[in-house]
Amino acid sequence: MLLRAMALAALSLSVVVPPASYADEAVKIGITMTGIPFTFVDPATSEPAGAMVDLAKAIALINGFQPQFEISPFPALIPALTTGRIKIISASMYITDKRREVINFSAPVYSYGEALFVSSADKSVNTIEDLKGATVGAPVGSTMADDLLARHTFGEVKQYDSISDIIRDVRLGRIKAGFADMPIIAYQISQNGNLGIRMIDDYRPMHVGDIALAVAKGDEQLLKKIDDALRDLKSQGRITQILARYGL
Repeated sequence: MLLRAMALAALSLSVVVPPASYADEAVKIGITMTGIPFTFVDPATSEPAGAMVDLAKAIALINGFQPQFEISPFPALIPALTTGRIKIISASMYITDKRREVINFSAPVYSYGEALFVSSADKSVNTIEDLKGATVGAPVGSTMADDLLARHTFGEVKQYDSISDIIRDVRLGRIKAGFADMPIIAYQISQNGNLGIRMIDDYRPMHVGDIALAVAKGDEQLLKKIDDALRDLKSQGRITQILARYGL
């Protein structure tokens, strides 16, 4: 009887012990430095900036934890999350079923598709069909790279660690065309009239998806905190304000 009573007491204690809190902790948040206007390093301050950075800061403020931004190449974000090197991804990452197998996403934040762009001097490309047999580029590990490979119409689909490298190779004629996140390409063209590329205006994206923040599987407490904060920020109109700050 005594052993049974002790077991029941231990069980009751295990039920009422609250989960670990993130309050006042430094929480590592993974971003990329080439995802303008979502995530980048401001050259004037050398500090992380962008819509997803500002959104992560707002979520952290609501929940009382300190955001500590960790800069990483896009393909390394999910491995960093699943191995515990970071706690949150806040970048221009699409929600996909494949990614949902290994990480958990928050509520959607923003929707968009990819852009097709070529050299400003190249007048021969007006549709994706004009690229049959050509070498094109896309971000490594991206949904658009998978979509391009599945078409089986290109000479080669080169995959790049950064969008700036795709832009460079398109401008220099090393590849015929590039595919990348439409808001990122539009923002860079708007900020630099001499970038040397142009978007194909009539191009219809192969995939339009939602981006969101992400946490590791099993971290339901942190995911709930993020979703609750997003709900509050949305109801206050602050998500719209943050996105508008970066032309989104």
